[in-house]
Amino acid sequence: MAYSISDECISCGACESACPTGAISEGTDKYVIDPEKCTDDGECASVCPVDAPVKVD
Repeated sequence: MAYSISDECISCGACESACPTGAISEGTDKYVIDPEKCTDDGECASVCPVDAPVKVD
């Protein structure tokens, strides 16, 4: 299971710097997570001020 960034993202960048695997990058309208690199550690969710990173199946 990996994380995905919901539309709640405000593009603050907190999640990108918190990700230990570099799975998060800036997208067109919001940040995006590469599911191949995501290790499901939850660091992104723990630092996000709007709870945008959510677990996906």
